[in-house]
Amino acid sequence: MLEKTMRINYLYDFYQSLLTEKQKSYMSLYYLDDYSLGEIAEEFDVSRQAVYDNIKRTEAMLEEYEAKLLLFQKFQERNNLIAEIKELITREPIPKDTVLGAVKKLEKLD
Repeated sequence: MLEKTMRINYLYDFYQSLLTEKQKSYMSLYYLDDYSLGEIAEEFDVSRQAVYDNIKRTEAMLEEYEAKLLLFQKFQERNNLIAEIKELITREPIPKDTVLGAVKKLEKLD
């Protein structure tokens, strides 16, 4: 569950500008502020089921955006390559060919 929450938080960060104000509000309250469905429903004067349905639809939309745009995947790959480069440059002697290979992979991401 924690892994899913972290993934949705990242997807929300990347794609929130593509959501409606209501979707942003529900997702922010639910995932970032840890409100319950009931608390969100009370806040917006709607049913708990309406909040649940909206959040599930929005989660699906975020996953669709990621499937098409791959912003989160590229972010993860970029972070992994940066960590690899940092580790490589601490070695003695510095393996220049390996570092250059990692840099080239990093350049290809964009």
